[in-house]
This record gives sequence, structure tokens and C-alpha cells, in this order.
Amino acid sequence: MATSSVMQSILDGQKEDVGSPVKATVAKVRTDFWDLLAFSGPGPERINGRLAMVGFVAAIAVELYKGEDVFAQIFNGGIPWFLLTTGVLSVASLIPLSSGVSVESRSKPFWSSDAEMLNGRFAMLGLVALALTEYVKGGTLV
Repeated sequence: MATSSVMQSILDGQKEDVGSPVKATVAKVRTDFWDLLAFSGPGPERINGRLAMVGFVAAIAVELYKGEDVFAQIFNGGIPWFLLTTGVLSVASLIPLSSGVSVESRSKPFWSSDAEMLNGRFAMLGLVALALTEYVKGGTLV
């Protein structure tokens, strides 16, 4: 019985003396919509990284298949695809976060949350570099 009350107080984020000078505390995961989308929240960089990864791969694939640069892809019907992808990935990313599931808790040794964040950052840089290179070059990269 004492163990279950200690565990319950830990899950509730309260401090309780467990018979030692060390007090057990666990911060409760915030699941408010605005906390998830706060500047330092778990949502913005992860969602933007996922969008950049999809966008970079899609931009290169369409460039190889059709021979259109990024700007031509955007102006030739790419905006509805961008909006649809943004909506789907944002909702799919926010649903687990809003139910209290942290990304780190679902992380595996190979598919780690740190690797996803790093890949997303590189994809953001790659997408901007691709667009700038094609703008300066005046045509497709590949």
C-alpha cells in the first residue's frame, strides 16, 4: 500500500518523503495546445523538421522525374500539396503529444528522437540550400 501511494504521488508530480533524505519528484508533462506549440515546446521544431524531411525528398524526386526546380514545383500546383502535407503531419504529430506521450519515451536505439531532430535540421538547411542554389543557377540542380 505504501508503495502505491508513493508511486501515485510521483505520477502526480508531488514531493513525498520515501524514507530517505532524497525526495522523489517527476515533472508532469504539459499537454495544453499552446504549451505544445510554444517556442521551446516539443511541437514546432519537430513538426518543421518532419515537414522539411518530406519536402526535401519530394523536391528532389519531382526534380528528377519532371525536371522542374523548386520554384516551378511550388507555382505549378505545389501549394495545395504543401498545405495538405502540413495539416496531416501537424495533426499526426500533435495527437500523441496532446495525450501526454513524449517523443523521447517512444525513442528506440536506432530510431532515436535525437536522430530525428538532427535529420530534420539538416533537411531544413538542405531545402533552403536547394532553393537558393537553383535560384542563383537559374535552373534545376540535377
